[in-house]
Amino acid sequence: MRYLRDIPNARYKISLYQWNGKYIIKFEAGGQYEQIYKLDETEVTSDEEIDALADKLLLRQVEDRFRAMHEDFMDALRRSGIIF
Repeated sequence: MRYLRDIPNARYKISLYQWNGKYIIKFEAGGQYEQIYKLDETEVTSDEEIDALADKLLLRQVEDRFRAMHEDFMDALRRSGIIF
């Protein structure tokens, strides 16, 4: 997997990679959670077009998903007795 660059964002670390004919867009939140999206290279003409994907709506949906991931994980920790 080849690292291309970061996509600037104040809230999340967004990294762009290229691998096996695909662009990989990785969102990271606090070093604890990740979301990865793959896009076939033939769907865009340049990696700069991918910046447009990280619009306000997608970022809000990513945030909602991170929140749900955190809630699910915390619930599992409580159920297992790791935290109270």
